[in-house]
Order: sequence, then structure tokens, then C-alpha cells
Amino acid sequence: MTTENKPFFQIMGSFKKTFWIASIMELFERWAWYGIFAVLALYLTGSTDDGALGFTHTEKGQIMGIVTAILYLLPLFTGVISDKIGYKLSLVIAYIMLISGYYFMGEVSSYQNVFLVFLYVALGAAIFKPVVSAIITKSTDKTNSTLGFGIFYMMVNIGGFIGPAFSSTLRTQYGWKIVFIQASVVIFINLLIVLIFFKEPERVKKEETIGEAMSSSLKNIWEALKDSNLTVLLIIMVGFWTMFNQLFYTLPTFIEDWINTAALHDSIAQISPWLASFMSGGGTSVNPEMLINIDAGAIVLLQLIVSYYVLKMRHVSAMISGFIIAAIGIGITFYTGNGLYTIIGIVIFAIGEMMTNPTFSSFIALISPKGKEALYMGTYFVPVFVGNFLTTFVSGNLYQAWSDKLSLLQMEMSKRAIDMPEISKGFTKNNYFTVASEKLGMTKNEMTQMIWDSYQPNKIWYVIVGIGVVTVLALFIYDRLIVRPREKQLS
Repeated sequence: MTTENKPFFQIMGSFKKTFWIASIMELFERWAWYGIFAVLALYLTGSTDDGALGFTHTEKGQIMGIVTAILYLLPLFTGVISDKIGYKLSLVIAYIMLISGYYFMGEVSSYQNVFLVFLYVALGAAIFKPVVSAIITKSTDKTNSTLGFGIFYMMVNIGGFIGPAFSSTLRTQYGWKIVFIQASVVIFINLLIVLIFFKEPERVKKEETIGEAMSSSLKNIWEALKDSNLTVLLIIMVGFWTMFNQLFYTLPTFIEDWINTAALHDSIAQISPWLASFMSGGGTSVNPEMLINIDAGAIVLLQLIVSYYVLKMRHVSAMISGFIIAAIGIGITFYTGNGLYTIIGIVIFAIGEMMTNPTFSSFIALISPKGKEALYMGTYFVPVFVGNFLTTFVSGNLYQAWSDKLSLLQMEMSKRAIDMPEISKGFTKNNYFTVASEKLGMTKNEMTQMIWDSYQPNKIWYVIVGIGVVTVLALFIYDRLIVRPREKQLS
């Protein structure tokens, strides 16, 4: 019996218990991850007298970019290990690592220790990722897999929305440490779920060692990458992921530095005092992570509508359109210092993301030779890995040089020969801004506008949008030279 012949509620009732357990665990895991990740750039670079770490943007870029890149590479190995030791034990190990890792992220403060603890968290997340995906795959069949993965993707975005929303309120009212404790508590709930409710599903046990299984996995990836058509597509998709990552790596600090979120809060309060309070975490300024969170909220609300529209388009056409829309959206967010345009830009970007990301997965499956679908799908992580690594330099080195408010202010004070103390434990970033505004005889908002006018920190949008434009052109050429000729041969 096909899905087309089954009513919706009958399909919903066909899902196994393990499917719902895995989906709920995914929601909580994403809650914890994005509850940290959405505010991590702010925590790493914020002023120490606010409880943050005061790192440079270069250091932030290295911590977030390199560690997250490694996270997307590790499932190639952790998935093999999980198949050997079992899913339940793998989940228990992952949750213990995440509970302890998230907690200690809020306790360490040196660059080296933060990097190492975050890497430890990434390893725990990398153990979780392939296991929960495998459980969903084994818990669905041809009659319900489309809806099943749709529900699973929805859980990802619900968790991705709830996490930053909770973190925003918690950090505003109680400080930074509670944000990390929250993540540990949420993962502890997952640990209870797996210990009490989860039963090990049947697995096909192969007579090979872990080393042999890892070697076989690497050979499979290499075998798929020998297909030049696939490899070119993956290289093109690096551009999408590099551009997409700016939403979490770069935009939060750009908003913190350059957007007058207090004015935005007041504007929203005129329409809805409750919404203004929600987006500010109970404070008087809209928190950057709540603006970023509009992306996840839009996906939860609009994904089904966008997916229905995309069904009527060719895969590559949908991806090209999605790239263009996403590039326009991300460009708007960085082009102005106006909070309203930031919101509009994020919504536009979300629409482009909804058109591109799911379609990319589907397109890989479409171009895979018969019998090699799983082999080709295993390459999905490659552009994600490279895109995160390249983001290290855009969000780190480039932002530090072109757009960091503190660096540009220090440059301006030096040009004017105004003597200022060095940043230290006793003289924080906030202290520097306060003293500089006093010596310049300006309010902090006037000082920010002066730096904006003098140094144009928004010029970083040229690079970010430029990556999107190059990606669009490359995909257009790929479509003309590879995809369309192939479609003609098959028609």
C-alpha cells in the first residue's frame, strides 16, 4: 500500500515508538546545541565585566569554525563505532559527554581550554548525530518515510527555535553561566529518556573490526568522490555553507556592534509590548540571538509552503533560486544598521535556505547511480565541513580587520592621538567604549555612527554576498554543462 492511498492520520499512526523517541531526543539535543551556538559568538567576544570572555573575533572564528568543521567530519568514524557497540550505549556515552561538556564550557575561560572543551562537546554531538538519523531510518519505511523525515526536520527547527529563546531570557536575567547549565539539564532529560524508554533496535552485525569498518567507510567516500560530477557539485555547495554560516558566526556580533536594538525594542513595543519583552529577554534591547532566531521560526512556519512550491521546480532551478534569495537576504542584514531591515533580511534568507538545503539532499539522491544512493549521500557532510572551516576566516580574521567595533574605535583614537588604556582584566571592552565616548564628547550612539560613517564596517557584505554570487554562477554553469545534457539523455 503506497502513501498516496493512506490517509494522513493512518500514516501518523504507523510510526514506531522508537521513531517518536528519536524525534523527541533530536528536539532536546537541538535545543541544547542552538541554545549555546546561537549566543556563542556573543559570549566569546563580549566584555568580561558582563560575564563574557572578551576574545578577539579571530579567536572566535577559530573556536567556532574549526571545531564545528571537525564535528561534521567525525560522524564518518563515530557512526561506524556506534554500529559496533550499539545505539543505546552510544547515546548514553554521547549524553554523558554533552552534559559534562556543556557545563564545563561555562566554567573555563582561557582560549585553549574553551577550544578543548568545545571540541569535547563536538565529539559528543558527533556520536549522537549518526545514531539518531539511523534510528529514524530504521523506524520508517517506504509508506511513511517522506512524512517521517519531514516531522524529524520539523523537530530540528523547533528545538533550534526554543533553545536560543530560552538562552536569551536566561542570560539577560541571570547571566551567562545559566545558559550552559540549561544545555546540560536539557541533555540530562535525553539521558533519562534513553535509559527508561529506548530499546535497542535490531542491527545487522558485520564480521569486521572497527578499524576495518572505518577503512571501508573512507573507501566508500573516496569511491563516490571519483565521480567528477558529484565532486564539482560538492565544491559548489561549499559556497552555500560558507555564506549560510555567517548567520550564526558573524551576524550576532554585527548586530551587537552596529544595530541600535534599543530603538528596535521600542518600535516593536509600540505594536506588541509582549513581543518586545520576549525578544529582549525581559530587557530593554532586542537580543541579537532573538533576531537570528527568526530564521528558525520562519522555517517552522513556512517550510511546508515553500517545499510545496519547490516541488513544482527542477532541483537545480530551485537551488539556484534559493541561492539568489539567500544572498539577497544576507546582504540586506549586513548592508544597513537598521534593525527592521535586519529582520526583513533574515526572513528572506530563511526562504532561500528552505529552498536550497532540503533540495540539495534530494538532488544528491537523484544524481546517484542505482545501487549507490547511500554511498553518494555519505558525501553530504563534505561541503558542510569545508564551509565551516572557511567561515573561520570570514567571521574571524576578516571581521576583526573590517568590522569589529572595538578595533575600528582603537584605530580612530590612535589617529586622533587620544591616549587610551589597553584592554585588560581591569579595563574591559565596556570600559573602553565608555571612556572613549567621554573623550570624544559623544554619546555612545553618536560614537557608533561616527565609526560607521568613517570606516563602513558593513563592507563585509561585499565578501559574503560575493560568495553567494559566485556560487549561483557556478551552479548555473553546472546546470548548463552537466545537468541539462544528462536530462536530455534520460528523456
